[in-house]
Amino acid sequence: MSRTFVTTVRFNLDREADRQALRFLQGLGRQVYRTGNQAVIAALNNHFTRLENQARDPYLETREKEDAFLNRVLEVIIEGLKQGRAAEVPQGATAQTGADEDMDEAMTFIDGL
Repeated sequence: MSRTFVTTVRFNLDREADRQALRFLQGLGRQVYRTGNQAVIAALNNHFTRLENQARDPYLETREKEDAFLNRVLEVIIEGLKQGRAAEVPQGATAQTGADEDMDEAMTFIDGL
């Protein structure tokens, strides 16, 4: 026998927040959640887990934003280094060797972050 708990959620259509939540629930693509029930459970778990984490660590959101920013900067730097490495160097093989050494040093530095 399955153990279930049934509850009712009411949406007050006079409130914008309630209307928005209802629109989200009604507009769910079934690719991610097969049922509205699964979507509500995932949303509740995500929301309250995040609140608990922020209560334990009030600077969590700021650090997450900083980490995301730094990761994006690193991606841009790495992409730039890759593009620079792929560019032709007119001075010949010795210049390419220097570029390879520069790339190795840059990658070592980035890996150390």
